[in-house]
Amino acid sequence: MAFLALRSVVGGDVRAAFLWLAAAIVVDATDGALARAARVRQRLPRFDGARLDDIVDYLTFVFVPVFLIEHEGLLPAGPGLAIVAAVLLASAYGFSRDDAKTADHFFTGFPSYWNIVALYLVATNTGPWVNAAILITLVALVFVPIGYVYPSRTPALRKTTVGLGMLWGLAALAIIWQLPSPPPALVYGSLLFPIYYTVLSLALHARRGRTR
Repeated sequence: MAFLALRSVVGGDVRAAFLWLAAAIVVDATDGALARAARVRQRLPRFDGARLDDIVDYLTFVFVPVFLIEHEGLLPAGPGLAIVAAVLLASAYGFSRDDAKTADHFFTGFPSYWNIVALYLVATNTGPWVNAAILITLVALVFVPIGYVYPSRTPALRKTTVGLGMLWGLAALAIIWQLPSPPPALVYGSLLFPIYYTVLSLALHARRGRTR
């Protein structure tokens, strides 16, 4: 799916690229349950599914979305490549941390949702320098040890988060389908879920700090 998304970007079909990345999110949300149901750990004891998961996630959540951002000319011509490098390297660091996913089911630092960032940069048609500022800010947040909600596993408000996330997913699909000019009300209205996610993450992070 990462390959097909990348091929779509090069072929000028951004909508298809985002649809492949959306399909990859569905796989990412279900592959663990399917692996456990198929008893992969018992059948293939030398196979590390978690390592494969990180490789695939880096491709679909980081590499392809950042390539799309650069390919579509969404960054300033001068420092654009340096910003791309910063995103790729910061996310490589984030994925490599031994506490990238904590025992109490949080992501440490900004969890490399660059596919979502790319979608909103395309959908809102913000200027290259605004896009650069957004990316640089998120790169910095990779290194700030804030705990971000792991939507399907963080216990607090998990059903609410998953339910709202599914509604957001439908909105995101509607945005993708109507690219390059989705309705602004749909785009900005859909941002309510990322706002909820961020506020919940910060609130839970503060509560975790008080209980330690």
